[in-house]
Amino acid sequence: MRVMVFVKATSDSEKGFNPRDPWTAECMVAMGKFNEELQAAGILRMGDGLTPSSQGKRVAFDGAKRLVIDGPFAETKELVAGFWLWDVKDMDEAVAWVKRCPNPMPGPSEIEIRPLYELDDFT
Repeated sequence: MRVMVFVKATSDSEKGFNPRDPWTAECMVAMGKFNEELQAAGILRMGDGLTPSSQGKRVAFDGAKRLVIDGPFAETKELVAGFWLWDVKDMDEAVAWVKRCPNPMPGPSEIEIRPLYELDDFT
């Protein structure tokens, strides 16, 4: 089962990460170790962090019209700060791995797990 694991953005992640900040350095070490564990377990397919939404754009669709919207985007709690793509046996395994994850933010944070559609879902 493939799942996308989203690290939800916070006001801290929307400020961007400062490599000189002691928390950032500590978090990078902890996340690096966690990613190595995911790799060793054969679960990790891909993962990365995203820059703040101030550096992003959205394209809104309405029929044939397209509207480009510049970041930052207002609803921080709805944004994604990073992601992993995992291959796990089931949702329980994905939850167990997320519970082992270091807190990705200096304060309260959330990680969301969503299964990907598989070809069998359409047959």
